[in-house]
Amino acid sequence: MPKLSKRISKLVSKVEDKLYAPLEAIELVKENANAKFDETIEAHARLGIDPKYTDQQLRTTVTLPQGTGQSVRIAVIARGEKVAEAKSAGAELAGDDDLVDTIQKGEMNFDLLIATPDMMPKVAKLGRVLGPRGLMPNPKAGTVTTDLIGAIKEFKAGKLEFRADRAGIVHVRFGKASFSAQALLENLKTLQQTIDRNKPSGAKGRYWKSLYLTSTMGPSVEVDINALQDIQEDG
Repeated sequence: MPKLSKRISKLVSKVEDKLYAPLEAIELVKENANAKFDETIEAHARLGIDPKYTDQQLRTTVTLPQGTGQSVRIAVIARGEKVAEAKSAGAELAGDDDLVDTIQKGEMNFDLLIATPDMMPKVAKLGRVLGPRGLMPNPKAGTVTTDLIGAIKEFKAGKLEFRADRAGIVHVRFGKASFSAQALLENLKTLQQTIDRNKPSGAKGRYWKSLYLTSTMGPSVEVDINALQDIQEDG
């Protein structure tokens, strides 16, 4: 096991081995985010699902009310007038066959890929390149659409796509250390509701196994998921 630095050891010592109330957990994670940059705050939820079964997979989107605090580089695969439409809406990259070829070569200077339905047969051929990175466009995630302007605007404003990995764990960034604790709580509550609302039909037994919050350079803090679920929407 690697030796912890003095900074991390000091931060770890502040975290007790217990379930924290949501707001208390957020405040502790914020306090421990003392790196020289604005650290990203992330949620890691272990769910009682086995994604190798199609009825236990979780892939959806969440629109965080307070945004993510991060800029998202968007690429769009479309044709004709839709390419210009995507660029005017704020997409960093937009093209048709040329962009498909660029991605095929492994050049992916973007965080999110959107495609129009008519281009999906060509995009499907990129599965081997896009799949492992979770970048394959998907209708359920809102990344296969003809409404490019609306989709780009939503993702730029804080809409996020997320999915459970092979171990049934969901990893989502939901703000920055510079956000207020209340803003982070609002985003976290929205994320929890989204995960509950999209519970896979094949999920059995206890759905939420654990929920941890962490910052980019800080230790993780376990949240009492029941307490989070009990918080009313109006805060």
